[in-house]
Amino acid sequence: MEGSYVLLFLLLGSASLQDNSVYRSANRSQDYTTGTHYLLNPIHNVVQSTRGANVTLPCIMRRRPRSYKVKWSKVNPEDPLENLIVISNGQYHKNYDKLKGRVRLRRSHRLDASLIITNLTLEDEGRYKCELINGLEDQSLTLSLQLEGVVFPYQSKEGRYRFNYIQAHQVCEEQDGRLATFSQLYQAWTDGLDWCNAGWLLDGSVHYPVIVTREPCGGNLPPGIRSYGPKDKLKDKYDAFCFTSALKGYVHFVQGPMTFQEASAACRARKAEIAKVGQLYAAWKFFGLDHCDGGWLSDGSVRFPITDPRERCGGLPDPGVRSFGFPKKEERVFGVYCYAAT
Repeated sequence: MEGSYVLLFLLLGSASLQDNSVYRSANRSQDYTTGTHYLLNPIHNVVQSTRGANVTLPCIMRRRPRSYKVKWSKVNPEDPLENLIVISNGQYHKNYDKLKGRVRLRRSHRLDASLIITNLTLEDEGRYKCELINGLEDQSLTLSLQLEGVVFPYQSKEGRYRFNYIQAHQVCEEQDGRLATFSQLYQAWTDGLDWCNAGWLLDGSVHYPVIVTREPCGGNLPPGIRSYGPKDKLKDKYDAFCFTSALKGYVHFVQGPMTFQEASAACRARKAEIAKVGQLYAAWKFFGLDHCDGGWLSDGSVRFPITDPRERCGGLPDPGVRSFGFPKKEERVFGVYCYAAT
């Protein structure tokens, strides 16, 4: 029993930074060659966290070769070029990539080559490889970093299907998000997302999720993720499915009525800024924001978040963020949702 506790300590270690990650078991991803097995198979190779948190990607050696290097890289199946993060020989290390100021090796003991990433961003999600190189028996293991978040459909104020892939990518970033991956859209579908308009995903594919089957949404096909197949990223136009994660600040409502210009001024007067669509969705998802009044957002749309569905708040049976579309900015009808960083 005592040996089990020692092994568990070696696998998980301890970090000086707070780690709010969740570790999930998944299929083993260790790549062994013949000979000595230097790397321990991780207990969990799917690590879940949120934007802004610190995360540890475990990589533990069974024993240290006489001469070796440890190399961490981010794996992108669509990019043949290696995306280096850090290389270490056990004493010295060199950082690469845009993560340069946010990564370090944990080194909680002499066999520890785990990677710590601080202040996670949406772009940090993906697959990471820890590779031990000793010239003869190179070995590696792969870990997946997944961010908890929310997927939201986004449509142009000009109407449906107005974005090519590049434009869809841009509008998601403008609204505090990024284009969702297929796995994020699938998770959102299992959580209840039902949307009949097709939208771009991060890999350039076009899909839409359907829970309640109906004629305009694939007819009598069973519920699922509908696919439009390969599309031209420059010529074809659709909506966008964006993904966002936890906030570093908070969203609050300011009572109206006010025009869009007055709404922006009201937020500035409170040392805040008018909230983006992704920020409102994140506040609804992570903080349970529930408010029955429509409020201006930075893109000129008017929306309101509902966690406790009721008849007078849109009448729909499920929680969600409701939309009034894009009213004229001169209308003095609505309040505003402000975002304040902490």
